[in-house]
This record gives sequence, C-alpha cells and structure tokens, in this order.
Amino acid sequence: MVVAAEVARVGDAGGPAGPARRRWLLPVLLGCGWLLGVAWRIWLARHAGMPFAHTDEDSYLFTARALAGGPGGFSSENETLRRIGYPLLIAPAFLGDRDFVDSYLLVRLINAAVNATVLPLAYLLGRRLLGLRPGPALVAAVAAATLPAAAYHATVAMTDAVLAPLLLAWLLAVHRVIERPGPVAVAVGGALAGACHLVHSRGVVVVAAYAALTLALVVRRRLAPAGMLAATLPVLAAAVGNEVGVRLLGDTIQLLGSPADGNALRAVTSGRGLSQVLASTGTQLWYLMVITFGLAGLAGVEAVTRLCRGGAEAARWTLGVALLTTVGVAVGAEVVLAGVPDRVPDAIYARYVQMLAPFWLLVGVGLLFGTAYRSLLRRAAVTVVLLAAGGALIHVRLARAAARGAELRYGGFSAPDLAVLTGGGEQLRPLVGAAIGIAGCLLFVVVLAARHRRARVGLLAVVLTALVVANVATMQAIVQRLIRPLAVAGTPTPSVADLGIGPADRVAAATGVPYQLRYNLSHQVTWTEVPWFTDRPPATAQVVFARWAPGERGDWDGARHGFVRLGGDPERKWAAWRRG
Repeated sequence: MVVAAEVARVGDAGGPAGPARRRWLLPVLLGCGWLLGVAWRIWLARHAGMPFAHTDEDSYLFTARALAGGPGGFSSENETLRRIGYPLLIAPAFLGDRDFVDSYLLVRLINAAVNATVLPLAYLLGRRLLGLRPGPALVAAVAAATLPAAAYHATVAMTDAVLAPLLLAWLLAVHRVIERPGPVAVAVGGALAGACHLVHSRGVVVVAAYAALTLALVVRRRLAPAGMLAATLPVLAAAVGNEVGVRLLGDTIQLLGSPADGNALRAVTSGRGLSQVLASTGTQLWYLMVITFGLAGLAGVEAVTRLCRGGAEAARWTLGVALLTTVGVAVGAEVVLAGVPDRVPDAIYARYVQMLAPFWLLVGVGLLFGTAYRSLLRRAAVTVVLLAAGGALIHVRLARAAARGAELRYGGFSAPDLAVLTGGGEQLRPLVGAAIGIAGCLLFVVVLAARHRRARVGLLAVVLTALVVANVATMQAIVQRLIRPLAVAGTPTPSVADLGIGPADRVAAATGVPYQLRYNLSHQVTWTEVPWFTDRPPATAQVVFARWAPGERGDWDGARHGFVRLGGDPERKWAAWRRG
C-alpha cells in the first residue's frame, strides 16, 4: 500500500543517522509491548480462578488433561469437528501433581503469551503489507492488539485465544508467498494453515483459501508443482496428526456433541434456512464494522476496490485471500450452526469472525495513513451506507422474529464488545451499533480533511489514541459486567479440598447440580474422571456431588443411599456427600 509521503515521514525524522540510532529501539518497544500485553491479559482474567465459558472451556480442559496423561472427561464436540491443537498447546499446564486452580492459571498464562503476539505480528503486517513507516505501523499494531474481539478470548480456555495471532501470522506468510514464492515460503504458509486446521474447524476455510492461492500461483507459472507439494505436505501432516491424536485419546473423552448427519445441508436447502444463513452472515460482517468504529468497513471496501481495479499484486492478492477467508468463515459458521438440532437461531453469533477483526482494523488504520482524501471519502461513503442498511435490516429482522413470538437469542459470549459499546446487555441494538460505526467513519473523514500536515497528523494521533483507550475501556467493562459475575457465580465454595475430598476418593456428580458448578467441581477432582448420574450414584462412587435445595423439587437425600453430607452451599444448590 502506497503511503502518503507527508504522513509517511512521521517517526522517521532526524536525518540519515536517525534510523541507525533507533535500530535497537523498535525491537525493545515491541518486546516491552508484548510483555505489557501479557500482563494486561492476565490482569483481565484475575477474577476467573475457575472456568466460566461452559461448556467449551470444559471440553478443551478435559482433553488437555487427558493428553497430559491424566483422567478424561466430557467434550461438547462431535467426531467431525473435533480438534486437538489447542488442548495440545495447553496440555503442559496439567503435567505434574498440581491443583486445578494452578493449572488453570498456567493455561491463562499460555493464552496471554500467545494472544499478545498480535502486537508484533500486526506491526510486521503494517510494515510489509501496508507499507507503513515504523511510527504509524506501531500505532496501528497497538490498536489491533488492544481490540476486545481478540484480547477477550485470552481470559478463557478457548481456541479463539490463539486463532487471532495465528491468522495474522498466516496472512503475513501469504503476503510473502505472493511476493516471492518459493518452497520455504509456501511450506511456512502451509504449516500455518495446517495449524489453523489443527486448532479449529474454521481452519478448513483457511486451508481452502490457501489451496486456491497456491493453485492460482501454479496456473500463472509463478510457483512450480514442487512448490504446491511443499504447501500441501504441512497441511496433510496437521490433518493426520489430528486424527492420530483423536485415536490415541480413544474413549477417554466422551463426546456430547450431536453427530453431523446432513442437518446443515437440509437447513440451507430450504428457502427459510438459506435466508437465515445469509442474514446471519451479513450480521457478522456488520459486527466487524461496528466494533472497529467503521475501520473494517473502510478496509473491506478497499479490498474489493483493489480486486476490481488492480494495484500492487502482493497487497491485492493478500487482501483478496483475507476477504475470501472472512466471508468463508462467516458463511461456514452459519451453515454448521444451522444444522444443530433444536437450536434457537442467533440474532448474532460473532465468535467465529472475531479472529479476523484485528487484521481488518489494521488495514483500516493503514488507509488513514496512506490514502488520498477523496479516495478515503468514497470508501467512507460506501461504509456508511453498509452500516446504515445493515443496522436497519437487522432491526427489521429482530422485530419480525419478536412479532412471531420467537425472539432471536443473543448470548453474552457471542459479542460482549458489541453489547458494551451499544449498552445493550443481552439485547441487540442494531441502530445504536450502526450509529457508532457511522460516527467513527465521519470522525476519521473530518480529521483527514485538515489542510495542514502537522494538524492532520496531530488530530489523527489523538483519534487513534482515543481508539486504544476505547478498546481498553471496553475490555474493562466486559470484565466487570461479564467475566467477574460469571466467575463468582460459577466458583464453588467451599472447595473440594476444604471438604476433605482427596485422591483416595472415587467421585460422581448428579445432573441436578447446576451445570456451571457441576463442571467446576469436577475440574477440582484432578485424579479421576467424574461420571454423571441422575438419582442413584454408581456403586463405585465414594463421594458424590448432588443437588441441595431444601424444600424444593429435586433435592437429593443422600441418606437414602447410605451417604453422609460433608457440606456444600444450599443457596447455589449443591452438596458433597460421602458414602457411610
């Protein structure tokens, strides 16, 4: 991307000796920024001593524990979508004889260390893909690294914690492949695409996009067939590795997810199902524009423009691959979710596209530094129309669903940043979201309308600083409104250890215990798997967790089965019983 000469000089003044004197400064700044990012992410998760994003966290944690040689558990995955990449990454946290609280802290430390690499990766993309000078590239990277869509997931044991930096690294490799294709470059790109596949089923879209790119390079004779093989082998290795890991786990992990049986295909072949998929896909793309204050919209319009009009090949093709991946992930997610039996449709399910948000914000910031004012004005106009139309259509969709008595679901884990920005809580407010995105676009246009270079650069610095502050403030609000209350509500007191339950005990849990507490009680039993029962506990169980709700239906009386109550919490409706 060509950078406007006036703005490009920001951070590079000082004569020929300046860059040489500061050669060591940027690595130090990036290293310190990474460390601060790690510390910030750990601090954000300070209230969560136990998992709160059930049941996804539980699935990965139980699998990681089994991979480390410990007992198994349950997973909400099915055979088709099962992946072991993320559990393999966090498995070292379960090595040795540790309490679960300590292992979970190590998991979040791993998350934070990986997730914080968004900063240096975004900086490199800003320099190589967007052609930004060091100063602007660093500012853009900080904005991308603080984006809640990526940083939020570092607080939970979920694949999304590592997918955002992994995607940035892959797009950086894609740019390198297009610029200078060769066996090593394409192998690195294939390895990163394979890693995405190993981590989550969204990686299938990444692999497909990378396959299309390498095939195009072969057709254009920019890549030899041997290069195609070099790109393919790492992906095959990742796929085989996943299958080997699954087979080695065997029945250690019990799958609770519904098997893939053609429901998705049947759902999208009906007119109503297809319209729902398209509407939900559009809502995800609209979400990306809102939570980046319009920057993702500017970037998306720029990507489409470059694909139609041409330009620097490496940047154009990279943006095209990113655009294909974004739309593919959004569509694929909705198709898969549409096939889940008896599932309430979502007003928005943004989790799957959140990993792409830092990239599009980064490209949007790059446009502010490197696009002529009139060109930016045209892109902003298109973005405003998309935001307004999207907000209106989503509003109509919600109103029609409510009129039919079937309000669309909007969960806190789907888009917590959107909930905070729009002040909607558990209610989606599309018109407010559209207004936020439009206001952001107009603000950027006004700032870049300044005639004097110093005034324009100064105003842009203020606006981007405000963007970073908004990101940090949004994350703090997510901590207070979502993470903290869920963590407190899901942490059992007293703990399993406080009740005198230890490695000599075989433990089971009744399904009557609220599932958040049932899972977190089970996590504390690190020495054995905790099976579930309905009323009569397994004959081998020496200790059970059961529902304690005096005077209410479902209260479990352990004395009928020869158990003595150890303690628990009747307000949270659970108790521990030991066989007498």
